[in-house]
Amino acid sequence: MNASFLELALLPEVRNRALKVALVVGTLLALINHADAVINQTFGLINALKVLLTYCVPYAVATYSAVGALRDTEAKKTP
Repeated sequence: MNASFLELALLPEVRNRALKVALVVGTLLALINHADAVINQTFGLINALKVLLTYCVPYAVATYSAVGALRDTEAKKTP
């Protein structure tokens, strides 16, 4: 299998795992970083964009890691 990064990143197994990681880690980070804005009722559009990015980072890291693991596993199988 000589799949591209994008092909591997779009595999349902990779995508679903990355989504789960992003939901858990992103939620924790969003609470840590933006709870004060919610409590003080100063949460606005800029905060919403920051929260969106807060979820994107763990998704990207989990996807990159999973694709790397798949490639390493495939490389070990190939003589």
